[in-house]
Amino acid sequence: MQTTINVSGYDYHVKITGNGAPHWIFFHGFLGNQSDFQTIHPKGTCVYVTLYGFGAHDPMVPAAGFQTKQQVMGLQNLITQLALQPVNIVGYSMGARLALCLALAAPQLIKHLILESGTPGLADPLARWERQQADAARATQIETTGLASFVDHWEQLPLFHSQQTAPLPQQQRMHAMRMAHQPINMANSLRYFGTGTMPNQWPNLSQLTPKTTIITGELDHKFTNIGRQMVAAIPMATQITFPATGHNVHFEQPQEYQTVLNQFSKEVTP
Repeated sequence: MQTTINVSGYDYHVKITGNGAPHWIFFHGFLGNQSDFQTIHPKGTCVYVTLYGFGAHDPMVPAAGFQTKQQVMGLQNLITQLALQPVNIVGYSMGARLALCLALAAPQLIKHLILESGTPGLADPLARWERQQADAARATQIETTGLASFVDHWEQLPLFHSQQTAPLPQQQRMHAMRMAHQPINMANSLRYFGTGTMPNQWPNLSQLTPKTTIITGELDHKFTNIGRQMVAAIPMATQITFPATGHNVHFEQPQEYQTVLNQFSKEVTP
């Protein structure tokens, strides 16, 4: 079922499949939308959310809405309206950063937190400033050269090299998803919820109460190492590292990824 849920005047686009427990909510990454996880269907009720400003037909949305506090409040409202809590939240990359912020703000909504290739932000002030400058430059690139040029550059980043081994139709689907956005919204997402702009959540990880699983790809050394550090800081956390896999684990290994989620289903279903 495809539907919209209005939160403070903004229509979140959501797709709901399956039924019964457990209840899953999926948060996509940057340049993604609800179709990011379209090949992942664990047992239970699955809710695929297109995050604020990432709708294919969204007009320009208020830039302040991308800020962490506003997004977290909106998603709290969204989950409450769905009346499925507590939920298992699966967040990828940008979506993992947002899911973590939500879990720290509203842990009562979440039963199991699955963070794929995510980070709690940057602790070092200089690193935060440098990342803010880099994301501001990327935002300007989108505005000046256009989304198509930016996406071409984005897909060549070393972080995504392993995706080039995927079947061509799968790569084409990913490219089409990245292109289906309002450019100014993507620029403002980088400015207001980039890794250097989001709150530094490292000091707060010890307060995270939901059961947490960190998922990373073996070839993504940076985020695998970040995952290890997160597991050491979170009270109830484990890490699963997929062999011969890069940053986007669910894209590169969809069947294995779904198998892992179904194993979680057995653990959390009464």
